[in-house]
Amino acid sequence: MEKKRNTFSGSLGFVLAAAGSAVGLGNIWRFPYLAAKDGGGLFLVIYLILALTFGYTLLVTEVSIGRKTKQSPLTAYKKLNKKWGFLGIIASLVPVIIFPYYITIGGWVVKYFLAFLTGKGTEAAQDGYFTGFITSDIEPVILMLIFLAVTAFIVFRGVNKGIESFSKIIMPLLIILVIGIAIFSITIKKTGDDGIVRTGVEGLKLYLIPNLDGLTVKSFFTVLLDAMGQLFFSLSVAMGIMIAYGSYVKDDAALNKSVGQIEIFDTVVAFLAGVMIIPAVYVFSGTEGMAQGPSLMFVSLPKVFAQMGKAGNVIGCLFFAMVLFAAFTSAVSVMEAIVASIMDEFHTSRTKAGIIELIVAIIVGTIVCLGYNKLYFEVKLPNGSIAQILDIMDYISNNIMMPIVAIGTCILIGWISKPQTVIEEVQKNGEKFSRKGLYVVMVKFITPILLFILFLKSIGLLTFI
Repeated sequence: MEKKRNTFSGSLGFVLAAAGSAVGLGNIWRFPYLAAKDGGGLFLVIYLILALTFGYTLLVTEVSIGRKTKQSPLTAYKKLNKKWGFLGIIASLVPVIIFPYYITIGGWVVKYFLAFLTGKGTEAAQDGYFTGFITSDIEPVILMLIFLAVTAFIVFRGVNKGIESFSKIIMPLLIILVIGIAIFSITIKKTGDDGIVRTGVEGLKLYLIPNLDGLTVKSFFTVLLDAMGQLFFSLSVAMGIMIAYGSYVKDDAALNKSVGQIEIFDTVVAFLAGVMIIPAVYVFSGTEGMAQGPSLMFVSLPKVFAQMGKAGNVIGCLFFAMVLFAAFTSAVSVMEAIVASIMDEFHTSRTKAGIIELIVAIIVGTIVCLGYNKLYFEVKLPNGSIAQILDIMDYISNNIMMPIVAIGTCILIGWISKPQTVIEEVQKNGEKFSRKGLYVVMVKFITPILLFILFLKSIGLLTFI
């Protein structure tokens, strides 16, 4: 007799868990940078339009596949169509590659949270602090293991007692912290050496008001692709997570409504991350102070906090607590996608599947940490960037495998299984599929074309945009 599948207790648990997965480091360290670079409000408008069309299509498709098949990514695709099982293999390998480097970065966040918590924020803002830390032998590995232990503990507790309970506590706290820091960021001001006063409100205007100066067709497409890439990597699609989470959604849950709420949650947090970061960086570093990725979070922002005086340690501590919450909710979802695939494919227990993944994560995570010291080497990627072990894994998973999975999913649902597969799943409990017509056009034509363009750009073949 087949064991009954665990489910989220209700729509709220699913929405908070899925939103927690979607709200990750990319919302915090890449979205504000792109918004500042791409004309502020122009980027925001394009991002919002894409979220309601492109993002919605990918999200509702994966959640529907999960709920319909009641399977994780490794087995869900072949249950839909036996010939398309290969897509499930690729989709389930994505989180396996992502998880070791995500927990490594999680360890970095722990380091900075503890630094500000213990009043060492000024020290963390010094030049060379971040480089000195990641190139050390032992500390990054220990902090990675601590981050992994907490993540694994939550996943081992299961869908209800672990993932859902954790999300219901952490997500409201995360929102409170984001809103609180955003409000503080708007209120700050500083008089520069030149006597000019820069305020958070001025920084907010730079963020919100569309800057169309010098806008050309080429630069517009750059903004479009930036927004599309950010959205694609932000929503946790094409890595099996939403299929796994969808498989835990009850049949009587309002799926269309839930997906809409996840969209709103992710977009609002990304927007508020910009309100948090752009005004603060503008006040203390000017318009040229924006960076992205680790350099924004672990170099630029600690310098901003250090210039705030006594309040800097408190704000820095709260900020890195918020980042830590976001990192945990995403890491939990990535590990769950892996564990669920092992459980479904090999019909084993959560504990055994978790232990297997834990061992793999410890070994590969340690290798990633050592990639900045003992195992350091550099390679040039097809897109022109110079990469170490972490960057290589990120490139393979994000730039190659995820677009392939997403394009394949659109072809499968759009042309092989037909859009009716998803439409019936959304409407099975009588819920109205309000964007049905839009969905059919998006999944069959527009989304796969946009994804293909994004794929060509991400692997360096589309260089004129």
